Amino acid sequence: MIAKISSSNNLYGALSYNQNKVDDAHANVIFANRMIESVDGNIDIHACLHSFDPYLLANKRTEKPVLHVSLNPDPKDCLTDQQLSGIAQEYMQKMGYGNQPFIVYKHEDIERTHIHIVSLRVDENGKKINSDYEHRRSMAVCRELEQQYGLVPADQKKHREGVPLKPVRYQAGDVKHQIANVIRRVARDYNFLSLKEYRALLTLYNIGIEEIRGEVKGKAYKGLIYSALNERGEKAGNPFKSSLFGKSVGIEALEKRIEKSAKIIKEKGLKERSKRVITAAIRTSNNRFDFEKALEKQGMSVVFRTNDEGRIYGATFIDHEKKCVFNGSRLGREFSANVFNDVFIGHRQTPEQRVEHSDHRSGHENENRQPDKLNIENSNSGGIFSLFIPDFSPANDYEEQAFLRRTKKKKKQQRHL
Repeated sequence: MIAKISSSNNLYGALSYNQNKVDDAHANVIFANRMIESVDGNIDIHACLHSFDPYLLANKRTEKPVLHVSLNPDPKDCLTDQQLSGIAQEYMQKMGYGNQPFIVYKHEDIERTHIHIVSLRVDENGKKINSDYEHRRSMAVCRELEQQYGLVPADQKKHREGVPLKPVRYQAGDVKHQIANVIRRVARDYNFLSLKEYRALLTLYNIGIEEIRGEVKGKAYKGLIYSALNERGEKAGNPFKSSLFGKSVGIEALEKRIEKSAKIIKEKGLKERSKRVITAAIRTSNNRFDFEKALEKQGMSVVFRTNDEGRIYGATFIDHEKKCVFNGSRLGREFSANVFNDVFIGHRQTPEQRVEHSDHRSGHENENRQPDKLNIENSNSGGIFSLFIPDFSPANDYEEQAFLRRTKKKKKQQRHL
């Protein structure tokens, strides 16, 4: 089980976040400690505010008196409301907040059931409760509760990876929350070198992004808008300003992420694995479908952008293992969109067709034959031919090797004429 602890000065914000989940039937209150009940016996947001008022009025110095904790058991842990309530109470007691007013919500808006606790960091006299080494103590408490309740042990790395990201499904509702689940993790975990690459990555999860610029009272501003996409890649429903999801997915934070990514990619040499995987995939693929499947087996995805005529004009590769994103041209000319358009949309021969064709040629006929201009001369990349033909050794195809050498020699002679 992992605990996330945050503090703020916005009590209403913490309560309304959870109350909205309750109103949408994605959460419910499972426990309340020292909280005022409303006339009908329920605990609503106004009753909560009144419960906390005396503590906040007594507080004089603490700038962020609101405590908001989420406790996240492993998805494999099947716990009753009573067990979750017990875990919340013992956690608060062990952390020194057992005598505080607090309310516990169970959230079921994602596959991983978890609980949120809202309380205060100041006691009834307005004195701040000790929070020294809070995160370290919280981890120790979580380990104790795991043993006590027989929970699946969790480590920090495993939790960061979390539940696999899922594409947004507009029809499922709660689109804002679905988008938030994706973009916060993507912006944190992946390395990309431009907003275009970030945008391509998000399309895998049915999310669109637009950059907006304008001027207010003579001052220029820029921002981002996120939208859900349908199965045709079209915007579905209302867009959301990035500010609704927090600063980490705003344009300023992403620009800093881009700058940091450039250093990480260079220092760790992250391009090399992508190049190897793509090269191997294309050499063993007969068509675009085979190519995408071959990449998928190696933990990679590709996003091709095509125009109305079906021409590929953009190619972005996402390495999910190394958590990095590259436009094809960044990896080299032989990985650019034009190259893949020639291979998958044009009339190139597949590697297997080349081998079969070369096996049926006679040595005498091939001596004077020039290479297919579509395959070599019209390519935007000088290295394309070497990328898309299989490796041959002199022992099993010396004729092919000799033919390529003669071709290169003739080209050099023509350039010098």
